[in-house]
Amino acid sequence: MGKVQPQAVQLKSTGLHPGKALSAASANVAWPDEHWWEALHDPQLNQLVNTALSDNPSLRATLARVRQAESLAGVAQAATLPRVDASASADRELYSAHSTIPAPLAGNYAWKNTATLSGSYDLDLWSRNRDALAAALDEVHMAAAESQMVRLTLETSIVRSYIQLSLAYALQDSVADNLAQRQRILEITRRRKAAGLASDIEVTSIETTLPAGRREHEQYGETIALLRNQLAALIGKGPGDGDAIARPMLALQAGAHEAVPADLPAELIGRRPDIVAQRWRVEAAGARIEGAKKDFYPNINLAAFVGVQSLGFSHFLQAGSQMRGITPAVSLPVFEGGRLRSQLGNQTAIYDGAVEQYNATVIQAMSDVANAMVKMESVRQQDALAQRALESARRQQQLAERAYQAGLTDTLNVINAQLTLLNEQQQMAQVASKQLDNFALLMSALGGGIKLDSH
Repeated sequence: MGKVQPQAVQLKSTGLHPGKALSAASANVAWPDEHWWEALHDPQLNQLVNTALSDNPSLRATLARVRQAESLAGVAQAATLPRVDASASADRELYSAHSTIPAPLAGNYAWKNTATLSGSYDLDLWSRNRDALAAALDEVHMAAAESQMVRLTLETSIVRSYIQLSLAYALQDSVADNLAQRQRILEITRRRKAAGLASDIEVTSIETTLPAGRREHEQYGETIALLRNQLAALIGKGPGDGDAIARPMLALQAGAHEAVPADLPAELIGRRPDIVAQRWRVEAAGARIEGAKKDFYPNINLAAFVGVQSLGFSHFLQAGSQMRGITPAVSLPVFEGGRLRSQLGNQTAIYDGAVEQYNATVIQAMSDVANAMVKMESVRQQDALAQRALESARRQQQLAERAYQAGLTDTLNVINAQLTLLNEQQQMAQVASKQLDNFALLMSALGGGIKLDSH
């Protein structure tokens, strides 16, 4: 069996090809903004996120794990410090008349009293305990970073659900407007039929489109109710609190998309909470390896005690009752069946696993940011195209309705024009929602957003 040592190599974000969305060199970009969702300028959203950060059970559970890690670090720190114990006892005992206890105690009852003060100290010549403390402190940092990642995930979930709620309202409004237009055309058609200018088929062709529109309107109402319940759960409240959530009023600050640079420095990714947590996991695993190596070395402990002991109370505090001693101890593993080597192999494997998990997290983080940047650029183009398509559909619908009122076309052209307008309105709402959602995804991918340059 060869030498036991780590095999994994830790990647650096700057060592990976950044692609078009990320730059290898540093750019003039500020560090991420902790309150990135405030760029959406919706006070209700701000309140929902703040409530979640204080009331969400999953987030509070991660904070409990941080406190647990801190307590375990305290236990590890105690091993590096001297230890002092005090004890006292008093017991009444009947001594055997036929044992080694002489008269007058033999065959009689007597009190045996003891009070001692003892101290011990592990010299830790090879830093075994200090390595364990370093690993425990690294795990505290890791738990804190993991808690921050849960916080970021929670914030992102709330923002994205809130954006979906805003979209559901917009789509429902579009359906309602279209229904109102169809209802108006239906009334015109009925009047034309009464005047002998339209047939029953024309009236029926419009009437048959109304139930489907009302069904779609109701479906969006269901979506709105479900999203409210989802938001209530995310903030740690019951469904009743979801009923109080009003319609979102999102407004991404002007120029926010343009303020995001065309490429971002790859090292920005290094502050993501999941990467920070994995980095601390690697550090802790490295410290555990050092501790496992020190188990092969001798261990030296010093212990001492001082106290008093007597039979009966009359002599308990006299000088003759004093006792004291010192017990240095040295232990050295000689033959342990390969246990220590296996322990070192286990810690080395844990380290390798932590490094590879860190590498995978860095790769995924770079992919997340690159994907978000690609989506944002694509949606910019989609927005311009959707604007033009909506304007064209609106002109088509207006012309079709005027022609119908003038008796120059039939209801089929009007209905088709309205359906085209409805589709383009929904596409426009979808694109606007994608802009907001991609903004949230990019902020999350960067570990909490970037401060947008107002200039």
